[in-house]
Amino acid sequence: MTEARKGVLAMVAACSIWGLSALYYRLLNHVPPLEVLSHRTLWSLVFFGLVLLVQGRLREVGALLGGGRQLAYVALASLMISANWFLFILSIQIGRAVESSLGYYIFPLVAVLMGAGIFGERLSRAQWGAVALAALAVLGLTLGLGVAPWISLALAVTFALYGVIKKSLRAGPVVSVTAEVILLAPLALVWLWGVHVLGWEGLTGRNVAAFGQSWRESLLLACAGPITAGPLILFSYASRRIPLSTLGLVQYLNPTLQFLVAVLVLGEPFTRWHALAFPMIWAALALYSLDALRQDRALRRAETSAGTSSNMR
Repeated sequence: MTEARKGVLAMVAACSIWGLSALYYRLLNHVPPLEVLSHRTLWSLVFFGLVLLVQGRLREVGALLGGGRQLAYVALASLMISANWFLFILSIQIGRAVESSLGYYIFPLVAVLMGAGIFGERLSRAQWGAVALAALAVLGLTLGLGVAPWISLALAVTFALYGVIKKSLRAGPVVSVTAEVILLAPLALVWLWGVHVLGWEGLTGRNVAAFGQSWRESLLLACAGPITAGPLILFSYASRRIPLSTLGLVQYLNPTLQFLVAVLVLGEPFTRWHALAFPMIWAALALYSLDALRQDRALRRAETSAGTSSNMR
């Protein structure tokens, strides 16, 4: 099996886990979202720490947390990914998984806009068209439902900002996420101490203190570590073996599975306004992806031509 094929399979596996993770979090529907988030943070730290320990790379985390601008970037990234994780968990618990999938569909288009606004990247006509089409879809959904899909927008914006910040980090994804959960771990520990010892209640007004109540509850919460870390490791493996254009196309498997799970398994309503907005989003992504493929092929041809010219000299 070629390295490229291994990369594609790894990316498919990562997106499948991400896309089906709503089923896992639905099993924890009775546990307040902040409690679930705290366990997700701590068990992710345990899992990532063991992986880096085996690889002998723990020193890289220490270097990233050594202070200065890199530490500030890690802190900002940790806030964005924590907010994103919380919103995803919350969306499952309150029956808004369809909105969650919409957020991850529009995330690439929000990221393109941020690239233009923050890094001065130029957008092609096709990219502007894709962004405009997505904006019309969100506007139509807002007018039709009478309320903006705030979970979708918040998920897309926090994940796009997370990507912007990660561009400034001099570390791979596994090392940087480990550093991020290290910074979040004290907050998670304080919250769980409050839940278990002081009887704190979450945003839902419930106190569950689920860990330790039964082996099933404890195992489910502990599984948040590998469910979070596993796909990221697979994504890191894939990103080193396949072109970015292929990576971008395969990643749409994640929100597609989220959408199918929300409608077909969780039984969430899919209104006529959703039926209008989602095809517009899919068309926008098709337009964006086709343009990305065109640019990627043009770049490859230019590199091949430059290499041929260099060899002829």
